[in-house]
Amino acid sequence: MSASEIKHVKWNDVPVETVNPLIERQMVVGDQVMVARLLLRKGCVVPMHSHVNEQITNIISGALHFTVGGQEITVGPGEYLCIPPNVPHTAVALEDTIDIDIFTPPRQDWINKTDQYLRG
Repeated sequence: MSASEIKHVKWNDVPVETVNPLIERQMVVGDQVMVARLLLRKGCVVPMHSHVNEQITNIISGALHFTVGGQEITVGPGEYLCIPPNVPHTAVALEDTIDIDIFTPPRQDWINKTDQYLRG
């Protein structure tokens, strides 16, 4: 199926990738957008990084404490955080957290598994 075809996906059918001992990830990729569901275990630290992709994070359960462009922001269930392209950010899981990340364009480093900042 080409990327431009219609996709109907159930999370239960999407493979779970263990990125590191504290992060599991699933991804659905379209032509211009990518949706990822992540499980970040309590204490997980996403190191400071930036990317050309615009990012919207939605917390389903748990909480993430972000440092974004020098601002401290805690995001909890039902809340969204929009991170503009090229803005340095980091996150810490305050408890076991499930979040949905939306990226445009899709994150090629995640697709290609070259996201060493998470795999370290």
